[in-house]
Amino acid sequence: MEEITKIRSREEIPVEDTWATEDMYPSDEAWEAELATLEGEKALLSGFAGHLADGPEKLLDYLSNMERVDSKVDLLGNYCMRKADQDTREAKYQAMSGRFMSAVVSLGAATSFETPEILAISEETLAGFYAACPELERYRRYLTNLRRQKEHVLSPREEKLLAAAGEMAQTPSSTFGMFSNADLTFPDALDSQGKAHPISQGTYIACQESPDRVLRKNAFESLYHTFAQFKNTAASLLNSQNKQLKFFAEARNYPNAFEASLFRTQVPTSVYRNLIDTVHKNLDKMHRYVALRKKLLGLEELHFYDIYTPLVQEADKKIPFAEAKQTVYDALAPLGEDYRKILKEGFDNRWIDVYQNLGKRSGAYSAGASVHPYVLLNYSGTLDSQFTLAHEMGHALHSYLSLKNQNFIDAHYVIFVAEVASTCNEALLMEYLLGKTTDKKERAYLINHFLDQFRGTLYRQTMFAEFELNIGQMVAEGKTLTAEVLCQEYRRLNELYYGPDIVVDEEIAMEWARIPHFYYNYYVFQYATGYSAAIALSKRILKEGETAVKDYLNFLAGGCSKTPIDLLKGAGVDMTSPEPVNQALALFGQLLDEMEALMEG
Repeated sequence: MEEITKIRSREEIPVEDTWATEDMYPSDEAWEAELATLEGEKALLSGFAGHLADGPEKLLDYLSNMERVDSKVDLLGNYCMRKADQDTREAKYQAMSGRFMSAVVSLGAATSFETPEILAISEETLAGFYAACPELERYRRYLTNLRRQKEHVLSPREEKLLAAAGEMAQTPSSTFGMFSNADLTFPDALDSQGKAHPISQGTYIACQESPDRVLRKNAFESLYHTFAQFKNTAASLLNSQNKQLKFFAEARNYPNAFEASLFRTQVPTSVYRNLIDTVHKNLDKMHRYVALRKKLLGLEELHFYDIYTPLVQEADKKIPFAEAKQTVYDALAPLGEDYRKILKEGFDNRWIDVYQNLGKRSGAYSAGASVHPYVLLNYSGTLDSQFTLAHEMGHALHSYLSLKNQNFIDAHYVIFVAEVASTCNEALLMEYLLGKTTDKKERAYLINHFLDQFRGTLYRQTMFAEFELNIGQMVAEGKTLTAEVLCQEYRRLNELYYGPDIVVDEEIAMEWARIPHFYYNYYVFQYATGYSAAIALSKRILKEGETAVKDYLNFLAGGCSKTPIDLLKGAGVDMTSPEPVNQALALFGQLLDEMEALMEG
């Protein structure tokens, strides 16, 4: 089995287990040649300045060129970023990413005239443009969405200044990435037999899942004691991230960064606050879960390094990657053969970078590209790794179907719907695995995993969302996010969410320092809302079959052609209501009931 005995170098990973970046560009030199063309594209687009209102043909000419250049920029970015992420220590690809970002910022500054000029066109004139030039319909949604931002758009000179500041605004996030993934090293963690285990952001969770409590505790301390040594640096980065969000929000006449973020994605702020309120009303179930975990592990004291280890060790097994792919393929049969054909294409044609290597970015993600999606994994053979594969391929097929069915300008779905397709795949995988087993221990093991998904996604991500909302409010009020302030607030929320049956270790107060999503601008709440929507959609797919699948695939193909709320309503879920979250948490309660019965019987 693919057990991690050492972290391999990139060169030691078999080619078939790496993603095919050559599908974008055959070589770095080809990428360099394409990057060089952006100067000409910048000159072409900037030549439209002052002329977008000249007539419908001129506006169409600009928009079609802008769409073409955006597609080129997207592929350029995908190539250098995927290359940089596969080994964050590679100076060459860090430099390429830096030059790409500089080119994008320069391009943004050169086209900063676009929004003010389009906003200056009257509704009557624009209606005449559509009537005279039917080809402009391709861009109606884009133009409508842009024009709703009228009160947040500044003068051309001010827009150019803000665009030029864009690269500088990325500094907290990019510095955090280098600090966390490339520069920090962690002491090995010893297990109960004295064997040393390498600790990295990629191996940490696997150690936390170990049945060896000594290893779990030592890995926990290795990670967080290291972060604690740099707590002031980490706090300064997170404070800077929130300060830059505040600056840009206020510059654009938003009340705060929170309102600015959700306005951009057309999600009512009430959805975010309803999520937190609904989860607060269901914290009794989370506390009950913690008490059950403490009881089933037979511990006098439950610590945060006891949160990830499976409750049913006997059913734990290592899953080779080939087996994981086949299981995910089988589990997604309810979505139909057209869906699974694309899934298999991804499995067979190196869409996935499978294993951890030295310097590789931690975690997992999917990145849509015009050639095909790219999926980064750090596969470790656990059940969780198998679910991560299902999750990221959900993202991948969402991107694939949107790019195939929408024009490029409408293809990139907003983040609010991004987590729905991924977690729907996970829910279908769980239903498949539960339906396939009659073994009591294995069923208990799977339910344990399902419970942990709820804990990690609905509860933990909502806690992250509340933390992000609270620290953003602090910055809006003029406060500085020091390490002491951040640790105090993070500890308070852990005590609230996990309840009285866990020891709130001092180390857990530093967890905020390792979470990259706090640099994503109010992203994390969508894991919880997406999970709730996915549970509802998976139930509908399994119950109603073809009709529900058709609605769901239309949703996946929708890109950003409608608002995210309307896209989900079309698939059968209303996220403006607390009902999907309540229903998901009711299922969590039912799973707790079954787990208790299985373990007592």
